Amino acid sequence: MSAVASPRRTAKTSNPRRIRWIFVALLVIGGIVNYLDRSTLSIGNSTIAEEFDLSATQMGLLLSAFSWPYAIANLPAGYLVDKFGAKKMFAFASGAWSLVGMVTAAANSFGLLYALRVALGVAESPFFTAGLKVNERWFSAKERAFPIALVNTGSQIANALAPPLLTFLLLTMSWRGMFIVVGALGIIVMLIWLRIYRDPTLREEHILKGDDSADASADEIAEQLDEATTAEADTVVEGAEKVGWGTLFTKPNTYFMIIGAFGIFYTVWVYLTWLPSYIETDLGFSLQETGWLAALPFLMGVLGVLTGGWFSGVLIRRGSPAIVARKVPIVGGAVLAAASVFPTAYLDNVPLIIALLSLGYFFSQVPIGCLWTLASDVAPSEQVASLGAIQNFGGFIGAALAPVVTGWLVDTTGNFNSVFLVGAILLIVGAISYGFFVKDRSREAH
Repeated sequence: MSAVASPRRTAKTSNPRRIRWIFVALLVIGGIVNYLDRSTLSIGNSTIAEEFDLSATQMGLLLSAFSWPYAIANLPAGYLVDKFGAKKMFAFASGAWSLVGMVTAAANSFGLLYALRVALGVAESPFFTAGLKVNERWFSAKERAFPIALVNTGSQIANALAPPLLTFLLLTMSWRGMFIVVGALGIIVMLIWLRIYRDPTLREEHILKGDDSADASADEIAEQLDEATTAEADTVVEGAEKVGWGTLFTKPNTYFMIIGAFGIFYTVWVYLTWLPSYIETDLGFSLQETGWLAALPFLMGVLGVLTGGWFSGVLIRRGSPAIVARKVPIVGGAVLAAASVFPTAYLDNVPLIIALLSLGYFFSQVPIGCLWTLASDVAPSEQVASLGAIQNFGGFIGAALAPVVTGWLVDTTGNFNSVFLVGAILLIVGAISYGFFVKDRSREAH
């Protein structure tokens, strides 16, 4: 046996329960920057449309240019995260999306803007699957609902920050300067991630699981590491086969999770892409006022994600099966979001409309963290990121359609009334799909 210690053997193993929360914090920060990057076009909607002389339908196409490639790229992204690990794939993603964002500042035509938004969608696709993989490695099934929900708050914090922050950058630096500043933040995130993140060592895995072997001597740990390394070498071919995601498409749960995510994400992305424009054009507020008003629903979204993760954890501690504990917030949140959004189509009271839209976004975010946790409950460990990515693929088909359909409806009807009706209907579709058709099928015959 070589006297040189392996990297795994010399890695720090102290306080794994503390260090994992540092990684969660990094993912939250990454999520904030990630969604600020996505939000730049939504905030610059009216300004960019005026500069390039775009109709609402054309702007809808541009706003959806991110989501189509993002949805499709999620399929290989999940596989790549399972294969190469969260550290490499998150670093690649954050570096790539930041560069694309900064290059967008130089766009001088609709076609180039569209192409760069497509590239942005591909670049950002590994982010949430990498976050799911990190949580799967560092938290047990009973613990991970809250940290996954916490990671998802990053996007909601960004959505709340984006209207006032990006509007300020837009007004002081132009929309091009806004893109450059947000892109630079992503480069910083990438460098910090590469410096700090690592997967747990074997001993840390024992400690996190609460095994007695966590107190083993250094020699015993070294022996376990050697055995684990040998076992890994013997099963490389078998492990590589398991990582593939093709078999997931033979499972009924996969399809119903796709449909369910489609219904919920559709309405979420109506908010993300058209809310500032709706407040400015339909409700009659100035650009500066819109920046602050548009933040209200997204602040509620932060609370919504945390509420969903917290409530799921409560159900787990009270003895509910894991899948049930995820489905209750998912279904309940979608139904209540639909009930909040639907009346806005028939109201003229502006404060009440803002209140209902804020409530609707709160409830639409209650399911989000639980959707990702559900993927980790349903899939085998080696396919967690893959199933999460496939589900996200379904969600972002809805996200891609939402801006286009919204733009077409606004051009056709002259208002947003039918937009919210369609969103409410699809939220109910999502609730039904998760509530009645996603089940624990682990005992079914293969």
